[in-house]
Amino acid sequence: QVQLVESGGGLVQAGGSLRLSCAASGIPFSINIMGWYRQAPGKQREFLAFITTAGTANYADSVKGRFTISRDNAKNTVYLQMNNLKPEDTAVYYCKGWPGYWGQGTQVTVSS
Repeated sequence: QVQLVESGGGLVQAGGSLRLSCAASGIPFSINIMGWYRQAPGKQREFLAFITTAGTANYADSVKGRFTISRDNAKNTVYLQMNNLKPEDTAVYYCKGWPGYWGQGTQVTVSS
């Protein structure tokens, strides 16, 4: 059974930082592309970043330079370090394991 469990969300002031984690089980993590998405109220789910098995990362322009994705294959975990957070970053953040496995999401709220 595939399971992706996100953690690390919460309430932070603008300019602050959070680190999200996504622990994976039931999928061959070390050979899977992993990524992060987010969905704000009333908006479509938005791609943020993905990381390949070799550690190559790709980012959406909206978060490039502020967010960093990383992975620890030994722990079956992918991370999203978020710095200089803005109120518009407020959303539910989801972890994705390719081709189509999703976590339940974790809420991030950035206050102004």
